[in-house]
Amino acid sequence: GYATDFVGGVVSPHLKAIAQSGVKLISNAGGVNPQACGKAIRELVDDAGLSLKVAVVTGDDLMSKLDVLLDPQPREMFSGDPSPPRDAIASANAYLGAYPIAEALNRGADIVVTGRCVDSAVTLAACIHRYGWQPNDLDLLAAGSLAGHLIECGPQATGGNYTDWHEIADTLHEVGYPIAEIDTDGTVVITKAAGTGGCVTIGTVGEQLLYEIGDPKAYELPDVICDFTKVSLEQTERDRVIVTGARGRGVPEHYKVSI
Repeated sequence: GYATDFVGGVVSPHLKAIAQSGVKLISNAGGVNPQACGKAIRELVDDAGLSLKVAVVTGDDLMSKLDVLLDPQPREMFSGDPSPPRDAIASANAYLGAYPIAEALNRGADIVVTGRCVDSAVTLAACIHRYGWQPNDLDLLAAGSLAGHLIECGPQATGGNYTDWHEIADTLHEVGYPIAEIDTDGTVVITKAAGTGGCVTIGTVGEQLLYEIGDPKAYELPDVICDFTKVSLEQTERDRVIVTGARGRGVPEHYKVSI
């Protein structure tokens, strides 16, 4: 019920390095069974004789509240189809936001695992924890969410989703994952590790900026409604793009739910 390759391929081989460096690891790899994912990681920590704290964020699973969810007879958001019968529903999960993750970090967690949450929340949570951003700091929350959105799809921002793919076709097999350097004022620099393939340009970052956001004036996330229409991209040097200008336009009254 969770992403087993996260446990075996990401955490296990690097656990001692995580402990030695003091880096915080945040992932929504918990899938539909985040508790089991956390348990598997704790077992790795114990076997390695380390003292890392592993936190699990729950609350997204709404199967016990299906009657409440289905009472207003919601329709599918794209097709308009009516709700399926209750016995045909296999899962129902709310897209959670960043503050529960930030709270886990505030309580000393070294590794945080969530179930369903918006992908950008794992980045925004790190900003909230590090800089103490508050729920009414809407522009900052939008900036942190934008940073998370730019790196949430991995190397799409470093050439994997690039219209001018032919410029980097000879290096895409070793493409570098994006890195977001985020300052306390919400300024973001997107870059990648030296010596890796792909590229970071206004083109690669701009295309990821517009990827799957719907209305750029009102990209609704659990913690903030983002307005990206004034975002500025500036190439300062090779593989470094500064991103500024995200704005927050309020907070949604509801969570999105995947049923």
